[in-house]
Amino acid sequence: MSFIVNQNDRLTVYVEDLTHDGSGVAKVEGYPLFIHGALPGEEVEVQVGKTLKNYGFARLLNVVTSSPERVDAPCHVFEQCGGCQLQHLSYEGQLLQKQKQVRDVMDRIAKLPDVPVHPVKGMQDPWRYRNKSQIPFSERNGEVVAGFYRSRSHHIVDTDVCIIQSEEADELMATLKREMLIHGVDAYNERTHRGMLRHLVVRKGQATGEIMVVLVTSKKKLPQRDAIVAVIKRVLPEVTSIMQNVNGEKTNVIFGNETICLYGKSVIIDTIGDIQFEISARSFYQVNPAQTEVLYRQALEYAELSGNETVIDAYCGIGTISLFLAQQAKEVYGVEIVPQAIEDAKRNAELNGITNAYFEAGASEDVIPKWYEQGKRFDVLVVDPPRKGCDEKLLQTILKYKPKRVVYVSCNPGTLARDLRILEDGGYRTKEVQPVDMFPQSSHVECVALIELR
Repeated sequence: MSFIVNQNDRLTVYVEDLTHDGSGVAKVEGYPLFIHGALPGEEVEVQVGKTLKNYGFARLLNVVTSSPERVDAPCHVFEQCGGCQLQHLSYEGQLLQKQKQVRDVMDRIAKLPDVPVHPVKGMQDPWRYRNKSQIPFSERNGEVVAGFYRSRSHHIVDTDVCIIQSEEADELMATLKREMLIHGVDAYNERTHRGMLRHLVVRKGQATGEIMVVLVTSKKKLPQRDAIVAVIKRVLPEVTSIMQNVNGEKTNVIFGNETICLYGKSVIIDTIGDIQFEISARSFYQVNPAQTEVLYRQALEYAELSGNETVIDAYCGIGTISLFLAQQAKEVYGVEIVPQAIEDAKRNAELNGITNAYFEAGASEDVIPKWYEQGKRFDVLVVDPPRKGCDEKLLQTILKYKPKRVVYVSCNPGTLARDLRILEDGGYRTKEVQPVDMFPQSSHVECVALIELR
């Protein structure tokens, strides 16, 4: 097969755009090349790597003409680590690029070129924002390594510092690498499935300062357990919870099913706005609490609640959005397919003295019709699905029962645009989309869309 470009070709190309994962896009006679590290508006020298029928990949060799938005990435492992994609782009440039990303899918996928996509709501300080770190440990040439995975691989980029996670996580990661072998705890090898420590998870309540440390181990019996707890308490005297999670499976999934409390409480508390949440080792909880409040207040604004509405919160998780809505709604009904999350949601409602929020475990497309059969009627529906977007059956459920307003919270602009097209074809109108930067330095962007019945 003959290609316009071939492997190992050295070319000088002009970068037109960024992909959704932060790679530059250049075209050679219409053939797209994806270039990690290149920015729009730049002329760059590249070497072609893999070529496929409709696109190829190239390695950045030299920036001939630099974008005015290019900056020096402050992280020393930025070029190797897959955690951040945009540290070489100014923060203002990141926000503009994310707005363009949302605008592009609204035009191309949703076919809604006239719907307003507002400027992205960003952070004043876009560093050290993550309240949860999941750090893989392994062994390499007899040494313990820990850090973060290289892009599209399970090769650990060894580091002691990550400038988007908490300093407490940095300190503990570095200490355990140095000291855990002293206490008879070896690192897990994903290839041979030998070794004890698989992941270190550090969670921090940003508003309360409470810290939970979770050691994910391959076996239940932890050598020198008390000594390891003492090490953690020495490094982090403020720690309030030390947990062990046991995962003996040959899997890439981080957590196993059994969690043991080694010290302190089994949960930590954090607040978003004036609502408290209990967070356990395996709870889903947004990793950027400052921007989570921005996101949820935008959802609340779009819901336009006066105190008389009955609201559904599909994909409600542990009740974060539900409890925000309950402050201004008559009633809120949350549904989530994970039973443990529903139990967390009920406990969080009780913790905050909220009595007008009700939660049920099950698939939204099954539970919502049952509520209608029971005579319940809903004014507003809020959805916050995973990256794959709304289940097709849920979309058909929305179109069947037709709540007058839908607020769609999305972590994937592409699937948001796809679902908006379905709702538009079913009689709804998308009024506007507000992007929110939940993950500075990465290519990810969240959105809230306001959709109303025509």
